[in-house]
Amino acid sequence: MTTVILIAVGVFVASLVALAATVLVPGSDNTATEDRLAQMASRRRGGGGPDGEDESSSLLLDGGFDDAKGFLSNLTENLPGIGDYLDQADVRMPPAQFVMICLAAFGFGVAICLASPFKLLAFFVGPVFAAVPFGWLMLKRRSRLNKFGKQMPEALELLGRSLRAGHSLNAGFGLVSKEMEDPLAREFGRAFEEQNLGIPLDEAIEDMADRVPNMDLRFFATAVVLQRQTGGDLAEILDKIGHLIRERLQILGQIQALTGEGRMSGAVLLALPPVLFLVMLKLNYEYVMMLFTDELGRYMLGFGLLTQIIGAIVIKKIITIKV
Repeated sequence: MTTVILIAVGVFVASLVALAATVLVPGSDNTATEDRLAQMASRRRGGGGPDGEDESSSLLLDGGFDDAKGFLSNLTENLPGIGDYLDQADVRMPPAQFVMICLAAFGFGVAICLASPFKLLAFFVGPVFAAVPFGWLMLKRRSRLNKFGKQMPEALELLGRSLRAGHSLNAGFGLVSKEMEDPLAREFGRAFEEQNLGIPLDEAIEDMADRVPNMDLRFFATAVVLQRQTGGDLAEILDKIGHLIRERLQILGQIQALTGEGRMSGAVLLALPPVLFLVMLKLNYEYVMMLFTDELGRYMLGFGLLTQIIGAIVIKKIITIKV
């Protein structure tokens, strides 16, 4: 009986994790476009390591996260994306420390349930508490990347005016880092400092595009690299890219306004079953436990969790419009 309860609660937690991944984790809509742009702008890096591998990371801030040596350090090295997500969210924290915070939150949630009359909720509250730091990280990362994307048109216009005034592209990067606000100013300033230390500007721009997963920035990097190889009026190119970004952001804002009701309805519909479950568990414990003890109740619970996941996916597909 305990095994059945654990399986049912595990499926319920998995549905919540799927919902969080669907809502919070950025989609891969632009993956193909970004890959094609990266192939167009890519160039072979020199100075490979002794094993024949190319040194594609930035030489200026290589090893910016100094993890403590130990088990968690070795574990986080095998978990791709944690260090990148912390960097993109501007969270100055080693990945091992972030994992420790998640584990501590998990233990805290389990301890609260074990100290209360509802000990069975430990299998649900523990993972939820552990997911809170990750959800906070995803929200902070999304907010920073959205702000970066909104700053791109102004930065490109500033670069174009700098080029028309007779400044070099390198000096334009320094101007953007001084006149703009974070996070864009920090990333452009980092590229500016890298090229001052001897790294080619093309490579510094490509590193910046790799650090910040923004399709508009990838367009900019591709345009700069191709212009430096083939020639052309870079100021005019930057103006056109900036105008294109502004038009796209305007359309995206209109879509967000039109789909606002659908997104709110989806949030309410997806949150209603677990909230109602917790309320009924508090009001009538024996009545709710029939879902776990009775065979028909277990089938109904499993079917409900399955439809919950399907509903989350369908709602996500309906309200997601590619721009």
